[in-house]
Amino acid sequence: MISVLGVLMGISQPWVSFPVSSFEGFELLINTLSESESTQDDLQLLWFCHSAVLPWPGTMRLWVCITLLSTVLCASADRPRIFDGIIRAGQFVRDAAGGAGDMFRAYKDMREANYKGADKYFHARGNYDAARRGPGGAWAARVISDARENWQSGVSGRGAEDTRLDQEANAWGRSGGDPNRYRPKGLPSKY
Repeated sequence: MISVLGVLMGISQPWVSFPVSSFEGFELLINTLSESESTQDDLQLLWFCHSAVLPWPGTMRLWVCITLLSTVLCASADRPRIFDGIIRAGQFVRDAAGGAGDMFRAYKDMREANYKGADKYFHARGNYDAARRGPGGAWAARVISDARENWQSGVSGRGAEDTRLDQEANAWGRSGGDPNRYRPKGLPSKY
């Protein structure tokens, strides 16, 4: 299929690959999708599509992946299991977007409440809500929490101990622990 596509496009070396090991979310997506052995071939194709790049400037990988996936879907219409992987990938992305929204909502509530000592509660609540959505939500919560703490530890001046306690609350919420463990007395019930 690849060489035919290359011949049709008139190029001698149609594909160049590069490592994508630094993309944490893709690894989690692959692990989520590879729960059954029946999707291994499809995952190899997804991995290839993610790392495919055409050698001339200005070409977007997205269109290459869409073209390849469309070709494979048409060629393997008798193999509906590929749709399971695509559906799970879509669910992962949907969960991640929803998890990011949960994290933003917790941040917005924390700013609105402006309540002394409630920081850890809102950390735990945002991570808890995001992780309840599924693997995509948990991934989004971890990435956002880590990025926030890395940035905040250098800017806020509150120190390593505060960052450690924030990360503890983040992990507690992501693991399904009740965020009310960190809820300060007197915080309005609205939150």
